[in-house]
Amino acid sequence: MDHAASLDGGAEAAALQAISFADIDGWAGDDHSAAFAAFRAGAVLIAAAPPKTRALRIDGRAVSQAARESLRAPGLDRIAAREFFEANFIPHAIETAGFVTGYYEPEVDASLVPTGHFNVPLFRRPSDLVEIPPDERPAGWDPGTRFARLTADGIVPYFDRAAIEQGALAGQGLELAWLEDPVDAFFIHVQGSARLRLSGGGTMRIGFDGKTGHAYTSIGRLAVERGLLTLTEAHKEGLEDWLKSHPAEGRALMRENRSFIFFRVTDAKDPLGPIGAAGVPLSAGRSLAVDRTLHTFHVPIWVDAAGLRDPSAPTASFRRLMIAQDAGSAIVGAARGDIFFGSGDAAGSAAGRVRHNAKMIILVPHGSADAP
Repeated sequence: MDHAASLDGGAEAAALQAISFADIDGWAGDDHSAAFAAFRAGAVLIAAAPPKTRALRIDGRAVSQAARESLRAPGLDRIAAREFFEANFIPHAIETAGFVTGYYEPEVDASLVPTGHFNVPLFRRPSDLVEIPPDERPAGWDPGTRFARLTADGIVPYFDRAAIEQGALAGQGLELAWLEDPVDAFFIHVQGSARLRLSGGGTMRIGFDGKTGHAYTSIGRLAVERGLLTLTEAHKEGLEDWLKSHPAEGRALMRENRSFIFFRVTDAKDPLGPIGAAGVPLSAGRSLAVDRTLHTFHVPIWVDAAGLRDPSAPTASFRRLMIAQDAGSAIVGAARGDIFFGSGDAAGSAAGRVRHNAKMIILVPHGSADAP
């Protein structure tokens, strides 16, 4: 998935500095039981199969041990949950400037068959789309390329957004569902998941199942650079309004983001959110998308975005413990995060206005021998 039509890039991997919990502004005031519930949502998954240890060297085996500890306490109140994190982790500040955006799960009307109104397809993953191991990536390709097209002559770059919209996949029966508006489809691609309200009744939840491999391009940034929108107007709603009111120019602008996402049907009845890259249902306000090349999934991360209002306490700054449970190609850097806000239009409105500087503190589990 791409996530967050960000106007800012990420930073390189940064050093970590051990601190105490007393050094964390706002730590005592957070609802640690909510963070514990989000952490425990992935505990069964990783208790037996540790997550991969990534470049920041937070040992997946140690994260797995903390998950097993959490399974011994099915539910904890705020105080007990805080004690759990303090007993099993050591906070380490990321020593570089941080930045956060927000994302959400769109809810849109859809049809399982094309009609006069529903004529914009969302696609299943094609059979010729393959993931490229890093050591098999052809010379000269962008180092971030993870997907390609398998042909009789080997792997080649996959069709981009413009080619697919012009029919490159036609006739293969890959259409998963049909929407009314190409702008709605574009934002579903950016967010990586959606709840579809089906015209025949019922709902269907879809999630990320691969992408073309082309680099993600922020069309919000392009709109600002070209004077189509001001920086303050280039939030999700402002960009969406411009795209829908300028259909021809909007379609051309969207095609400049060559990245194209494929989907699969997921569990529409899950009480939490869509399934994130870590394989866990996302929790609104507690799940964080991170740079998957640097961060070990399921690690708790304290996010301090002083300029962002906390949705649950509008007079307070956003300071809370989150769990690294998702990723996105636009999320690059050790202190770069994307906050999951939930499902629907209200969540989308809140998420689309988040572009804030932030401090991040990783909770490193005891026993993470390779970590700083």
